[in-house]
Amino acid sequence: MKAATARIRIIEGRSSWRSRALSTLLRVASSRRLQQDADIRALRRRYEVLDARHAPAVPGMVRESVQCDGVSAEWISVPESRPDRILLYLHGGSFAFRFPSTHAAFAARLCRLLGARALVPDYRLAPEDPFPAAPDDCHTVYRWLLGRGHSPDSLVLVGDSAGGGLALVTLHRARQAAEPQPACAVLLSPAVDCTFGSNSMVDNEGRDPMLRLSDLLVLRRHYVASPHLYTHPDVSPLFADFSGFAPLLLQAGSTEMLRDESVRAAHKAHAAGVDVELELWPDTPHVFQMAPFLPESVRALQRIASFVSARTGWHPDARDERMPVSQERATLLRSNGAGTVR
Repeated sequence: MKAATARIRIIEGRSSWRSRALSTLLRVASSRRLQQDADIRALRRRYEVLDARHAPAVPGMVRESVQCDGVSAEWISVPESRPDRILLYLHGGSFAFRFPSTHAAFAARLCRLLGARALVPDYRLAPEDPFPAAPDDCHTVYRWLLGRGHSPDSLVLVGDSAGGGLALVTLHRARQAAEPQPACAVLLSPAVDCTFGSNSMVDNEGRDPMLRLSDLLVLRRHYVASPHLYTHPDVSPLFADFSGFAPLLLQAGSTEMLRDESVRAAHKAHAAGVDVELELWPDTPHVFQMAPFLPESVRALQRIASFVSARTGWHPDARDERMPVSQERATLLRSNGAGTVR
């Protein structure tokens, strides 16, 4: 039986001045191109120092290290957290970088809204550990949670950028292994097509303040050894069979390079009968949800909380993220998946 008609929500209006200012700052900060012989390890260490120095503070957040069948991870909790509500959060970073403090802070904001706690795997990174290390680790942690008696109905999978792709890979691997799906999954600007075949990879080159195709090509070479693997469903989950996947919420910016990866994934999910929603936000930078000072981020997290609550029965607590919701235009996603949102 087909799922209800999927929806694309196009957020109307102009982006906030804060969002425009952040995009300008990001454009300046990322102006240097990544060279073919770049020292990824040194760059990662530099990013982690900056992350520790500048990550937003979250009052009451507790971070606790844990080992999940050999995979290092961190529990994130806040005073509102309940032990029976779990977010499995897979961080982004082009499969090569990590921002532990920033990702922990973002997970804590979600935990506060949903009364949940989050488990954040420190999955192995390229180039030291290329594919399939990252998807192996993420699937291991998902299995670890199930093996410890957590009901899949109490699990929500969340991923941003590369982590959004890994979230889809985890859903696919779980289905292939006849393991239960989580209650739902939230994908923030997911990277789902290693072939870089989306129109927005060309249309939004130069408009995206963070990403460049030349940089993505360098990072892809470090993660995937052979072009023959680019369409493998564990590398590019867009080429997986979506049948039986958990309900999906995707959010992306209208001018980012990965925009159409979300659009194509939403079309494919709907064609497979999956309960799916997609939101496109105007002129917001890649994974804008991470910036708590953006009004778009506050509203996007409200949307996430509403989506998750509707599919889990959790009652969100929006005391710390209250913000008026802007006017929107909801359009029906055609069942044949034709066309591209621009």
